Amino acid sequence: MKIDFEKSGGLVPAVIQDANTHKVLMLGYMNQEAFDQTMSTGKVTFFSRSKNRLWMKGEESGNFLELKSMALDCDNDSLLIKAIPIGPVCHTGADTCWGEKNHADDFLTYLEGIIELRKHSTDGTSYVKSLFERGLNKIAQKLGEEAVEMIIEAKDDNHELFINEAADLLFHYLILLNRKGFSLQDIKEVLRKRHSS
Repeated sequence: MKIDFEKSGGLVPAVIQDANTHKVLMLGYMNQEAFDQTMSTGKVTFFSRSKNRLWMKGEESGNFLELKSMALDCDNDSLLIKAIPIGPVCHTGADTCWGEKNHADDFLTYLEGIIELRKHSTDGTSYVKSLFERGLNKIAQKLGEEAVEMIIEAKDDNHELFINEAADLLFHYLILLNRKGFSLQDIKEVLRKRHSS
């Protein structure tokens, strides 16, 4: 990626977009050092013009931006960064710097965001956090248990029990996807490619 940092005096604008909801979250600026640190840590880092130093988003609040992808515009002088926000993005406590709610257009994408937040929660009673703490094997085991329970309910005629087990299976599937570093969007892309081939 050949970014033209010199065109604007060493800084390029970086538009931050939620990788799941596609909402624009904030605008920051990067110099070469901020870009390098972002790439090496996986957490979005800016050059703060007011502090005149590197500033990792969330360094004080804990509301980090986890890097998912980065694209350079056609003039090589601005960046589009897709990230997963851990908590509110704006210093005011709002989801975005424009005061918009960062909700997905569909509930499953919204639920993926909730799982990501709970994974990093300090709440000791969070079921999601406890699963992540117990590790990949426990998450996979739980998904297997939910699959078996749904299959058992599929053989009966109790529709309410069946859809509740199906919901449990889907929820734990989302947790396993997250633990493996993927999202429903990744699965959609695989299915879309299969469909078009």
